[in-house]
Amino acid sequence: MSKPALLSLQQTLRKSFHSLENNQKIWTSVLSECSPLMESLGNLAEQLRALSNVQISNTPLRNFPDLEERLRFKLLQATDTVLGKLNDKMSALQSVRDAISNQVSAVFQQYEQNTDSLDLLAVTERSATNPSAADMLEWLQDAERYYRQQFLRRKTLLQTLRADDLSLLESTPKRWKSLESPGAEERITDTLFKVSFFMESQ
Repeated sequence: MSKPALLSLQQTLRKSFHSLENNQKIWTSVLSECSPLMESLGNLAEQLRALSNVQISNTPLRNFPDLEERLRFKLLQATDTVLGKLNDKMSALQSVRDAISNQVSAVFQQYEQNTDSLDLLAVTERSATNPSAADMLEWLQDAERYYRQQFLRRKTLLQTLRADDLSLLESTPKRWKSLESPGAEERITDTLFKVSFFMESQ
């Protein structure tokens, strides 16, 4: 077994977990910025629905020409603005997904290039402070899969939205919230805790 190959793999694993830790914080931050935008979307849909249900011609507001059309235009414009902001947030989430995917891909590529130099015992050996390289590779793969799937589900949801489909817009905040996966997020946090000593060691 080549000790340099194992040390090099551990160094790349360390770098991958640092990247995962930083990107998890960015992901959480971006998602928290999406919540009020989702609420705004639901509120705008309710206002558009209320406008559709009211007969302005039967109210004191009938003296204002084109009021209904102007209100509808303003609400649709506001809806488009919110959808645009959500698309910007999706770009940020995509950057996180890409960063994690690239890092995990790099560590697996390095592992595959050095399989001849790494024996099974070296890869599966763990200590009190360091998990095995095999465990860490699996944890990184799980995290990468989670972020990839989360991004895809959220992007798919946003791609179905249209400013003129009120039912869809009204249900969006609940549907967005239903995509949350606290258990999976906790597992990633637990993983980062398990590798904390490993990440600090050199």
